[in-house]
Amino acid sequence: MSETKLPEVWLRGPLADVPALLQPVAHALLQAREELNELMIGFPETLLWEKVAGMASPGFHLQHLTGVLDRLFTYAKGGLLSDEQLAFLAAEGKQGKAEINVGSIVNAFNQKIDAVLQQLKATDESTLTEWRGVGRAQLPSTVIGLYTHSAEHTMRHLGQLIVTVKVLKQK
Repeated sequence: MSETKLPEVWLRGPLADVPALLQPVAHALLQAREELNELMIGFPETLLWEKVAGMASPGFHLQHLTGVLDRLFTYAKGGLLSDEQLAFLAAEGKQGKAEINVGSIVNAFNQKIDAVLQQLKATDESTLTEWRGVGRAQLPSTVIGLYTHSAEHTMRHLGQLIVTVKVLKQK
């Protein structure tokens, strides 16, 4: 008996407590989480830091997905990056000395999705067009610009991760 596949998240209707203008962002982030979790089931630990044709490793994409969401949502709140966030950025894509495995890195992404969804739910729609500075140079954006880019950027890296994982599994 085959398992019934759900439609994509955006076709399942509105998400409770998420402002109407932020529904597409939340839908994209939840879709990314579902696809990423399914993709990484049974992924060999030995391939986590392998690169294909010199491109980024699955470990990099997984860390970067979490880190970018953290940074963009910090900017959306009007904050600057902490020393901890800057250290995380510097460590993205590096195996490091700490024990990093597929389960822990996927779990960190899932927890970040939960956190950013809470931030989306708490966002007052009247603030969406407010100016926000990005990075050390404080490049101009808006709250909705940062949220939209977070969804777009997440899906872009998910696509790259999908291809990389599928190629590595064929080795």
